[in-house]
Amino acid sequence: MQPSHPDYPKPSSKATINVMKANKRANTKPEVAIRSDLHRKGFRFRKDFNIKIDGKNYRPDIVFTKQRIAIFIDGCFWHMCPLHGHIPKSNEHYWKPKLIRNVERDGQNDKKLRKAGWIVIRFWEHTPSDEVLRTLSKKIRI
Repeated sequence: MQPSHPDYPKPSSKATINVMKANKRANTKPEVAIRSDLHRKGFRFRKDFNIKIDGKNYRPDIVFTKQRIAIFIDGCFWHMCPLHGHIPKSNEHYWKPKLIRNVERDGQNDKKLRKAGWIVIRFWEHTPSDEVLRTLSKKIRI
């Protein structure tokens, strides 16, 4: 496998390659669990729904279109959770700027969505489902 970018670091092991290949953009275990709980409680929503603003696409994990609520379930590693996020020691020169860009992009995306009239709510992947449900119950009428 050839790297797609000249700055792309050489993976430290075959196991690392397999772990990184297994990462999904959508339908992660935390997302699926929260969606399942929401559905069981009677919430109806769209998943991985495309919101187009000024020609740019935004894809929240869960969307309540009528109420204009965009929900993101952020992975601790990819979005630098203050409790569980960390910068890998291997290839730090690559990972640190990449993860910082992810967080900066999250903030920019939230700002654009809010400016367009959306309510943006972010949860960490480790947030218990009952906490997510309590928070959403205050925002959404079913």
